[in-house]
Amino acid sequence: MAKKKVPKKAKRRLLVFGPIAVFIIVYCAFTLVTTATDLYTLKNEEKQLSNKLSTLKTNASDLKTEINKLQDKDYVARYARENYLYTKNGEYVIKTEEKTEKEKIKTKKDETYIIYACLSAIVFIILFIIIKHRKRKKKSSK
Repeated sequence: MAKKKVPKKAKRRLLVFGPIAVFIIVYCAFTLVTTATDLYTLKNEEKQLSNKLSTLKTNASDLKTEINKLQDKDYVARYARENYLYTKNGEYVIKTEEKTEKEKIKTKKDETYIIYACLSAIVFIILFIIIKHRKRKKKSSK
């Protein structure tokens, strides 16, 4: 097969318009990628803000009910007794320690570590007994 000869005008056109076309394609691809990432981050931010809005709305409704409850004198008295250790005449306050959620989680983790440690010790002891028993069998069979 014979090679076709490319005219000089076509080569010049390719040299001039080729880099321009490559630049335009790269620019369009870059713009497309950056726009897509911006859109993705904005959608995530919108989800987070909508979740935050819903929690704020529920907090607002809880606060409104709390305001309505605080209009009642009996509720205010009971609230003060429970949270600030106020007493009526003749009452005594006995303070008990209540664990916070973090302390409860920590004690639960500690309990699971203790359980795992005990189980691993039991497995180790069982394996040790099995190995000793096999060694005795081998000695007695010789």
